[in-house]
Amino acid sequence: MSASDQNPETRIALFQRKEVRRAIHDNEWWFVVEDVVLALIDSRDAKQYIQRMKQRDPELRKGWVQIVHTLPIPTEGGPQAMLCANTEGVFRLIQSIPSPKAEPFKRWLAKVGYERIQEIEDPELATKRTRAIYKAKGYSDDWIEKRMRSIAIRDELTDEWKKRGVREQREFAILTAEISKATFGLTPSQYAEFKRLKRENLRDHMTDLELIFSMLGEAATTEIARNRDAQGFPQNERAARAGGTVAGHARLELEKKSGRKVVTRENYLDLAQSTKKAKELTRKAAAKRKKRKT
Repeated sequence: MSASDQNPETRIALFQRKEVRRAIHDNEWWFVVEDVVLALIDSRDAKQYIQRMKQRDPELRKGWVQIVHTLPIPTEGGPQAMLCANTEGVFRLIQSIPSPKAEPFKRWLAKVGYERIQEIEDPELATKRTRAIYKAKGYSDDWIEKRMRSIAIRDELTDEWKKRGVREQREFAILTAEISKATFGLTPSQYAEFKRLKRENLRDHMTDLELIFSMLGEAATTEIARNRDAQGFPQNERAARAGGTVAGHARLELEKKSGRKVVTRENYLDLAQSTKKAKELTRKAAAKRKKRKT
C-alpha cells in the first residue's frame, strides 16, 4: 500500500510541484535530504551531488553527523532508512547549495515549520492541507474523498496493530503486503512496478476501484483482528491474509460480472487529466464551429 499510509506521522509536502518526504521525529518535521537537494538542483543524482557538496564544504562534512540523522521512511517496498534533517539542519544544507531556488525554499521551509505548530494545536488542519495538496495536483473532489477515507481506514488498522503487539516498520510492511497480495494478487512493491512507478505514492496512482478494494481489504482486516482478538505478529498475519481474501474474492466477482480487470497500469490522475484535456479540446472545437457559422 502507499508509503505514506504506512505511518500516519509521515507525509509528503510539495515545493514548486516537487515532492519532499518528511517524518515527525521529536515532535518536529524532519525532511529527506535527497528530496531537499533534488528540489533545489537540476541534477537527478542527489547522492553524487551530496558527496560533492561535502567535499566543497569542509565544515559541513565535519558537522554532518550532527546535522543529519537516519530515520525510517516508508516506501512501497517497506520502510527504508534515509538521511533526514530538521528545519535547522536543512537551512545549513542550503548554505552549501548554490541555487536560485534557495530563498523561496527557505520561505517554504519556514511556512511548513509554522504549519506544524498550528497542526499540534489543531490536528484537523493537517487533513485540510492534505486535501488542498491533492486538489492542487488535479484530483477531483470525489477521488479526494475516497483517498481521505482510505487514509482514515489505514490509520484505524495501524492503531489496531499497535494495540495488538505488532511492531512498527518491518512487521507493518509485511502485514500490508499480505493484505495487498490477497486483495490484488500483488505486493505493494510489485504493484508499484506494474504501474511503472518509482518513488511515487502507490495509492495516489490508484483508480477509484483500486482504492475501494484496498479500503475493503484493510477494513476487513481490522474487523477480523478485533473479532478474533488477534495478538502478536503471527495471529495478525493470519487476520491480514483473511481480510485481504475478503476483498480479493469481491474483486474477482466484480471482474467476472463486469468483464474488466480492476488492477490496471493506468492511474487516476492521468485518466482525470486526459478527460479534462479531451473536454477542453471538445469545447474549443465547438467554439470554432460556432464562430464559422456566424
